[in-house]
Amino acid sequence: MNTHYMQGPDWLILAVYFLILLSIGIWASMKRKKESSLFLAEHSLRWHHIGFSMWGTNVGPSMLIASASAGFTSGIVSGNYAWYAFVFIALLAFVFAPRYLGAKISTLPEFMGLRFGQSTRNILAWYTIVTIIISWLALTLFAGGILIRQVFEIPMWLSALILLLISAFFTMMGGLKAVAYTNVYQMILLIVVSAALTIVGLSHVGGVGALVDKVPADYWVLFKPNSDEAFPWLPIILGYPVMGVWFWCTDQSMVQPVLAARNLNEGQLGTNFTGWLKILDVPLYILPGVICLALFPTLENPDEAYLTMVENLFPVGMVGLVFAVLTACLVSTIGSALNALSTVFTMDIYVKRFNPDASQRRINYVGRIVTLVGAAIAIILTVAIDSIKGLNLFNIFQSVLGFIAPPMTAVFLLGVFWRRTTTRAANLALTAGTAFCLIVGVLYLWGPKSELWPHFMLLSFCLFVILASMMVIVSLLDKKGQRHEIPHPIHEHHSRLVIVLWTILAVVMIGLYVFFN
Repeated sequence: MNTHYMQGPDWLILAVYFLILLSIGIWASMKRKKESSLFLAEHSLRWHHIGFSMWGTNVGPSMLIASASAGFTSGIVSGNYAWYAFVFIALLAFVFAPRYLGAKISTLPEFMGLRFGQSTRNILAWYTIVTIIISWLALTLFAGGILIRQVFEIPMWLSALILLLISAFFTMMGGLKAVAYTNVYQMILLIVVSAALTIVGLSHVGGVGALVDKVPADYWVLFKPNSDEAFPWLPIILGYPVMGVWFWCTDQSMVQPVLAARNLNEGQLGTNFTGWLKILDVPLYILPGVICLALFPTLENPDEAYLTMVENLFPVGMVGLVFAVLTACLVSTIGSALNALSTVFTMDIYVKRFNPDASQRRINYVGRIVTLVGAAIAIILTVAIDSIKGLNLFNIFQSVLGFIAPPMTAVFLLGVFWRRTTTRAANLALTAGTAFCLIVGVLYLWGPKSELWPHFMLLSFCLFVILASMMVIVSLLDKKGQRHEIPHPIHEHHSRLVIVLWTILAVVMIGLYVFFN
């Protein structure tokens, strides 16, 4: 998307978008009660705020571009990353959310502190902070900085600074409430624009039937043979749950909107809404790549599939709207990450360890300072990433997630489902287990290439099994080890609406998998 694609109407639309966005942020900030917490929106979030916030945090420009690229090269099979997620979003709704809300926590390290003690909480707090700064902030800013730099022709550091200033404004002024309210507006805009791109593309191809005829038959299959190098079915079935539990159930940035739910019913309805929104990932993000193959089969770089569709199919004005949508994705993800970062540091480290009697005003002040410091560190890391040449960081990052997830997944699952799990076992998995997984990841990604290596998702599953087994053995041998009580879930009957909606979602998802296999 070069500057010559941005005409006068495009710039006008972009300006209008930012004015509306800032207005919503200021309005949401004014609705926040004076001196109330910035972090959990006064436990006021409704189901639509929760659903759009979780989905918005999950969506980024790199995801839009990568999904279209995957659609161009292999069809809808990468939709497993979106559709398989409903199982783990349901796990959050019915297993983890009742326990999180019942424990009245602000952060997930705090929950693990109730389960395993202060030492585990400390380890998880720093683990979460580092993960947020690197994975959620630096890499997201790098992706967005590339887009901003292309349009405005400014340096990477200035691109990242512009994005952070917008996101930090909402986080510092209105906290999670402002982030959640703006997410609703931005995600509706994203759905409208992405749907328009898909519909316009289908009309140029000649309809669904013509599209099916113009691309390979296996482009419409979700489970490919195990001989397929990129998306074999067994590693997806076994490996994705390890990443899915970590991402959807234990990641602070993803789960924070649920922690801020008005009540458990709203949290479960909100997560259900997220599950429905994830269905849209395939028609809105992946299908444009398939359509691009039918329209522009000679395209050399699949990563350009999304912008190729935009540049060739959309009129003047719509290009500016697309750029507004890409910016919306960035602001949504970065805003959620900054809020999660400031929550974890302030509540798990500052309040818990240094100032337990801090006033709400002081807590909010520290939270705002942490937001600024985190933003500054993220800019430095973004510029450092930009200085690395000739490395596809996004593809490597997807693999890295498979090596980060096993320790967290093992600790949370055993911590919730097995009372005999001890503090020593949990801490060993989070320290030595994490080091072991990262060493294996480095050898896999940068070591000598060998056919003996399994697919990285199957390797992730094996690492999880090793760590979970180690935790069981250590817990059984640790006769005098600490065994804290598992925080009790909220004792509420699930509403009939919650059960009905989740049942319908499960039936629809099973139907989609049957149809596309």
